[in-house]
Amino acid sequence: QVQLVESGGGLVQTGGSLRLSCAASGSIISIETMGWYRQAPGKQRELVATITKGGRTNFADSVKGRFTISRDNAKNTGYLQMNGLKPEDTAVYYCNVTVSESPSRLSTYWGQGTQLTVSS
Repeated sequence: QVQLVESGGGLVQTGGSLRLSCAASGSIISIETMGWYRQAPGKQRELVATITKGGRTNFADSVKGRFTISRDNAKNTGYLQMNGLKPEDTAVYYCNVTVSESPSRLSTYWGQGTQLTVSS
């Protein structure tokens, strides 16, 4: 089993910045991919950004140029730096990891979610 602990959400004004963290612990050989998703009220959960073990990143068009994703493999922790925040970024943000728990087993886990509210 793998546990994810997210932190860093909160209330911020338009144009502000915030950093989310996701710390993974448990039976981890390696974290293949770390990602952030978000879900706004009444909307489906959507991809925000992902980063592979090798550092390859992928971003939703809506956050390109404003958000960056990074990870510290030694700490099994991922980060989402959000700059230039807009009211439409308001959502619950979820950490997602794909973990190698054994040489032949990959599993996906979700964090509990952290609320980001951007005021106009």
